[in-house]
Amino acid sequence: MSSFDYKEALKEIPHKPGVYQYWNEENIIIYIGKAKDLKNRVSSYFNKDVLSTNGKTRMLVSKIRKITFTIVDTEIDAWLLENSLIKKHQPRYNVLLKDDKTYPWLVIKNEHFPRIFWTRRIIRDGSKYLGPYASISMMHTILDLIRETYPLRTCNLALTPQNIDAGKFKVCLEYQLGNCKGPCQKYQSEDDYQNNIEEIKDILNGKTGAVVKKLKEQMEQAAINLDFETAHKLKRKFDLLDNYQSKSTVVNSSITDVDVFSIASEEKYAFVNFLKVMNGVIIQTQTIELKKQLDETDEELLSIAISEFRTRYNSQSKEVIVPFEMNVDEGSAIRFTVPKLGEKKKLLDLSEKNVQFFKRGKIDQYEKLNPEVRTDRLLTQMMKDLRLNQLPRHIECFDNSNFQGSFPISAIVVFRDAKPSKKDYRFFNVKTVEGPNDFATMEEAVFRRYRRMLDEQQELPQLIIIDGGKGQLSSAMKSLKKLDIDKKVTVIGIAKRLEELYYPGDQYPMYLDKKSETLKIIQQLRDEAHRFGITAHRKKRNKSTLVTELENIPGIGKTTSAKLLTYFKSVKRVREATQEMLMEVVNSKQALAIHDFFAQEKAPQE
Repeated sequence: MSSFDYKEALKEIPHKPGVYQYWNEENIIIYIGKAKDLKNRVSSYFNKDVLSTNGKTRMLVSKIRKITFTIVDTEIDAWLLENSLIKKHQPRYNVLLKDDKTYPWLVIKNEHFPRIFWTRRIIRDGSKYLGPYASISMMHTILDLIRETYPLRTCNLALTPQNIDAGKFKVCLEYQLGNCKGPCQKYQSEDDYQNNIEEIKDILNGKTGAVVKKLKEQMEQAAINLDFETAHKLKRKFDLLDNYQSKSTVVNSSITDVDVFSIASEEKYAFVNFLKVMNGVIIQTQTIELKKQLDETDEELLSIAISEFRTRYNSQSKEVIVPFEMNVDEGSAIRFTVPKLGEKKKLLDLSEKNVQFFKRGKIDQYEKLNPEVRTDRLLTQMMKDLRLNQLPRHIECFDNSNFQGSFPISAIVVFRDAKPSKKDYRFFNVKTVEGPNDFATMEEAVFRRYRRMLDEQQELPQLIIIDGGKGQLSSAMKSLKKLDIDKKVTVIGIAKRLEELYYPGDQYPMYLDKKSETLKIIQQLRDEAHRFGITAHRKKRNKSTLVTELENIPGIGKTTSAKLLTYFKSVKRVREATQEMLMEVVNSKQALAIHDFFAQEKAPQE
């Protein structure tokens, strides 16, 4: 708890929307937040329940020595002020917005006969900047479209009326090629040039419909006047813009000036995607990464991102599409929409697809450099999906194998930190079960496994997986109850047919998403246990078959057969061995019997 008197500080804070700042003993701002009710929000930080359950918040509160605040008219104003203050002061405990790229902008220069080009530097000289563009290729596509549709100058000459009237300039090669109309020598008026600039602004703002309509009217008029050369040029422009519009339109053009946001959150990071839609055209899109500092909720993170994007893109949209309800004032100038179907839902789905793709790429990139991070994420996800109370760092899986009731084997495979630990694999030759009784075999194997672990004081696994349905699971639980450890470990059964997961005592199975990483690890455990069990079972069966073949030799019993196989490794080598070699293992009489037995096999039959 902070040593300063927070109760006195709270007395000064009103029930109004605004922004608050926490200062430490060095008089440095360590946290900035917004609220539609300052008093309620700041008071919540000093709630005993919050401090007892959230270690990060407890650490922040312990460093607070002063609280200041700024009152604003609406919560929207609070968003904007919070965003600007965070950028200025960069407090330690605020969400870190990771955006290490300098995205390019298209600039319409503030000058006579404005040039249009792309830049990464914003100069406050009255020029109009559109963007930023997260997709460099999209920006160049738009710029190429503009240059192909509208002849514009590319030179950096000072085309003031005085300079042009003085005849200081001559047309260049761009004029000869038809890429410029030669305003430097009055071949194009400034009004005509400016009309093109206005149309370009409309295109860049997504308002292509009006431009296309105007071009169509001009084209028809030129055809009526029999000015076919002009009509052809206008038709070419019309086709270019119409093609651009058809590629860009993803929803009904009646959806105008809308911002779309979606969020994908992880334990330490969150990712937010933004789409700017004008007249059914996506004119801007970007995804940013947010690093959590105080276990912020998705709503808090999304509100930070909304403020950042709307400030960055200077958005004035009155409607914002979001994936869940946002807690804002009823009288807010911005309307938040959570669509359930229709064109707006398609836009939200598109945004969510983008944010999930971005998140997956970032996580894969980071986990390649830090494998332990992937392990912790997988285990945390498993703990959440399987309702565990601790990370399943040690998992064991049981599977039974037999051949028509013969040679029964029960195999155990072990995973540590979501990876196979083959040195810990074990199998049991079943001793107390006769015939094909899978339930009894499972009961014996589980009992023997964990009785030994208890005797040797080994740590029990956090999760036990039984390959089978309710019957096998019940048999395993009988053994765990006998050992009095049924409450100390989590046990689940997995049935092969539909990959159902069963918990002891639950009537209905649980189903995980087929693409779930948790299910994939469980399937890997199950398949590995099956493979290992089959391998052990096959070795036992083959060994038994080989021993039986050697026992057919007169004077050779089970013990001697086993000794021969141990020494020679296979029946083939026993068959090929000389009497002297055989006498390394058995006596001379047995060696002669073995030699004669296999010699008779090789002799031709009459």
